[in-house]
Amino acid sequence: MKRAKQEVGLENEAPQTSQKSKKQKTCSYSSVFGESDLHSSRDWGNLPHHIILRVFQFLPLIDRARASSVCRRWNEIFHIPDLWRRFEFELNQPATSYIKSTHPDLIQQIIKRHADHLQYVSFKVDSSTESAEAACDILSQLVNCSIKTLGLISTAKPSFMNVSKAHFASALTVVFVNSKSLSSIKIDDTPLDDPSLKVLVANNSDTLKLLKMSSCPHVSPAGILCVADQCHGLKELALNYYILSDELLLALSSEKHVDLEHLRIDVVSENPGQVEFHTIKKQSWDALVKHSPKVNIVMYFFLYEEEFDAFFRDETPVTHLYFGRAVSKAMLGRIGMNCPRLIELVVCANGLQPLDDELIRIAERCKNLTAMGLGECEVTCRGFIEFVKMCGGRLTQLSIMEEVLIPDNDYSLDRLHLEVSKHLGRMWFPDMMPTW
Repeated sequence: MKRAKQEVGLENEAPQTSQKSKKQKTCSYSSVFGESDLHSSRDWGNLPHHIILRVFQFLPLIDRARASSVCRRWNEIFHIPDLWRRFEFELNQPATSYIKSTHPDLIQQIIKRHADHLQYVSFKVDSSTESAEAACDILSQLVNCSIKTLGLISTAKPSFMNVSKAHFASALTVVFVNSKSLSSIKIDDTPLDDPSLKVLVANNSDTLKLLKMSSCPHVSPAGILCVADQCHGLKELALNYYILSDELLLALSSEKHVDLEHLRIDVVSENPGQVEFHTIKKQSWDALVKHSPKVNIVMYFFLYEEEFDAFFRDETPVTHLYFGRAVSKAMLGRIGMNCPRLIELVVCANGLQPLDDELIRIAERCKNLTAMGLGECEVTCRGFIEFVKMCGGRLTQLSIMEEVLIPDNDYSLDRLHLEVSKHLGRMWFPDMMPTW
C-alpha cells in the first residue's frame, strides 16, 4: 500500500529543552532500538512543531523511533496521532526471509498506545505460517480501532491460506465489528468465508468502496452476492471468476448502486481439464455497462488452451485482457470480433503461427485499444506495421519482444523501427514486456 502524505496544521512552538534534560529523558522505545546516539543542537530544538512532525512522517519507523529519544519535545511529537494513522506491520521469520520484521515489543506498544489512531493498516507476511498467524493475533487485539483501509499481503506464497479458517475468521471479525468505517479491503489468497462477509456487510455496508478478494476458495457466489446487494457504494471489486455470476452483475446494475469503476476478475485453472467454466450472459454484461458506462472490466487468464471454450463467444465488454499462458489464434480471433471496448491486451505466449490477421482484426474493431504487449508469439514485420498503422498514435504503450517479429521481403528489423516510429509519432524499438 502506498504511503500517502498527510497535511498537518501549524501549532505553537514548544519551549527549548536544555541539554541536561535531554540526557535525562529517555524514550520508552529505547528497549526496542537501544540507546540513541543522536544529539540535538540548540537550533534543532527550536524547530517549529509542524516541521518536526513533517520530518517524522518521512522517516522510516526505526529512525523515527530513534529520533524520538533526542528530547522530551521530540518524544511528545512521536506520539501524536497524526503519525499513527498509517502503519505497515512486517512479519517475517528469520529462517525464511531477509526482510527485517517489525519488532514484537514495538507492536505491543503500538497496540497499547495507538490502536485507536490506526486508520490505514497493512500486514506484509512472508511464506511462513507463523508470520500469518502472528498477523491474525495482532488483528484480534485491534478492538479499539476505527480502520478505514486494511490490506493482508503475502510477499511470497499465500501463507494466510495455511492459517486455520476459524482463527482467521475470528481475527477478521474483530476488525469488521469494531471498525464500522472500512472503505477499502484487500484480502486476496486468504481463508475468508461467507459468514465473515456477512459480518462485514452488517457493520460496514455504508462505507465499503473497494473489495479485493481474489483466490478466496471458501467464499461462494451467495456470499459475494450478499455484498453486492447491501454495499451500494461499491466502486471497485476484485474476485475469482468462479464466483462471478449473472445475478451478481445484475445486482451491481441496480438503481441503488453507484457506478462501478473497476471489476477485476481472475480466471485461473487449478485442475487442468477438470473444471468446466460457466458462461456469463450478454444481457448481464450489457446491464452492467448500461448502469456503469465507464467501468473498467479487467480479466487475468491463467488457463490452458482447451479451457477457453466458454469465453468471448458473444460480445463481452472487457477493457483489459492479460493472458499469462499460451492462447490460441482462434481465441485471439474471438477477441477481435467480440471485445469492442478493449483498451489493453497482453499475450505472454501463443505459439509458432503468425498472428497477423488476428492483430489486424483487433485494430479494426477495438477502436479504444491503447496498449499492447506480445511475448512468445510470432508476427510478420509487414503484418505488425499494418497493425500499428491502423492504430496510429493512440498506441501509448507498445511492448513487443524482438524475437516476436519475423523479417520478410518488404521489411527488415532496421526499417521496421523507422516505420513503426513514424506511425506512432515517437521513437520506438522492440523491448521486453512490462510486468503487470
